[in-house]
Amino acid sequence: MIKVLVVDDQVLIRAGLAALLRAAGLDVVGEAVDGEEAVRLAAERAPEVILMDISMPRLDGITAMERILAAAKGMPPKVLILTTFDLDEYVYNALRLGASGFLLKDTPPERIIAAIRTVAAGDVLLAPGITKRLIEAFIAPPAAAPSLDGLTVRETEVLRLVGQALSNKEIALRLSVSEGTIKTHLNRLMAKLGLTSRAQAVVLSYDCGLVKPAAR
Repeated sequence: MIKVLVVDDQVLIRAGLAALLRAAGLDVVGEAVDGEEAVRLAAERAPEVILMDISMPRLDGITAMERILAAAKGMPPKVLILTTFDLDEYVYNALRLGASGFLLKDTPPERIIAAIRTVAAGDVLLAPGITKRLIEAFIAPPAAAPSLDGLTVRETEVLRLVGQALSNKEIALRLSVSEGTIKTHLNRLMAKLGLTSRAQAVVLSYDCGLVKPAAR
């Protein structure tokens, strides 16, 4: 059973999400009213997935996420950002800092459940097309791009294809290898680069110039 922490300062949204997740058989290990409580509950109850609102009193969702990921021991939780607008700079910053994806607050219930199961399993980033447009909308021209010197040629190629919003299956077909091999390459390059989510890998591929934003 997937352990989920729900974080939102609006009681109706928070309670509604918690009830939805419990009805779907997920284990809601806590409900936090703000970022500070989210940090505390994440440390105490070790959720696998966190539904995190961005705008909250005392401590915002992005800062709370940074603290949670930095303090995590072992496998860090997957953080899904709850947002009102998909093409939003706050969402972009959240992806850059380690969020696994994002959900609009009016997302249908069945898609919320599917999203949680998807990221808990470590599968492909949610809505890669939207994520790609979001990154291209806010990416800055690469200045001091992170070094990829520690990556192998194949790992660099996998990072480039991840940045193009391809799934592991699509990358495997492109490179004529197994999907398991792609997962291995992805896990290794993420470990070398200190990344906690596939979304961070997508952002990094743009930062390093491996993927160029579409011409406007």
